[in-house]
Amino acid sequence: MRVASWAGIAMSIVLAACASAPHADSDWVLLGERTVNHTVDHDEIVVTRREGDFKRIELRVQGAPVHFNRVSVHYANGQVQDIDMRDDINAGGETRAIDLNGKERVIERVVFNYRTEDIRDQRAVVQLWGLG
Repeated sequence: MRVASWAGIAMSIVLAACASAPHADSDWVLLGERTVNHTVDHDEIVVTRREGDFKRIELRVQGAPVHFNRVSVHYANGQVQDIDMRDDINAGGETRAIDLNGKERVIERVVFNYRTEDIRDQRAVVQLWGLG
């Protein structure tokens, strides 16, 4: 009987860990992050990972909520893809997966226009994730 109860506890722990891990079953890769400031309205994340192109990106937010107005993806070949967002993302949340245009999608940097509030001195951290 003890073996069965320990197995049940172990299974519960594994399931809880899987449920809380974002995109645990996918190939999303952290491309960079930026701590944003409530006194600035735009920022950028420079991507140093250049060994592959990406089909989608998403922005994840930690620490404090962020309102995204617009995102511009700058590719290594000089092209720019502008995306109107107008999304409010709470701390711990993420934007929708954004499909990237074209065939050569090696990302050089992502510029984002945003608004965030100064909530008890908590600053938001914006993470850029890519899916190959």
